[in-house]
Amino acid sequence: MHASLARIQRMVDLSLAMVEAARANDWERLVELENAVALLRDAWQAEEPAGQQPAGLTAEERRIKAELIDQMLAADAEVRTHTTPFLEVTRKLLSGSVKGRAMRNAYGG
Repeated sequence: MHASLARIQRMVDLSLAMVEAARANDWERLVELENAVALLRDAWQAEEPAGQQPAGLTAEERRIKAELIDQMLAADAEVRTHTTPFLEVTRKLLSGSVKGRAMRNAYGG
């Protein structure tokens, strides 16, 4: 397997672990996994600037690469289905405390 594909496969594996962490509401683990994916992504971008294919990638390897990217995108979409509601609740809580603090500052309390 081409080194580029091995890196992308590792990103897929981490992305699937992110799905499991999001399902379990394990936000600390999710952040750890997200950071690991980001490191691999940065290395990938450095190796393939502007989306250039690495030299020596066969047509079959390009097909596999596309499938792996699709898997990552699907995992990302599922992670978002779990994180979006959590983030919305957090936003509301933070917004409420900011408004409450502003009222206390304005009217005393």
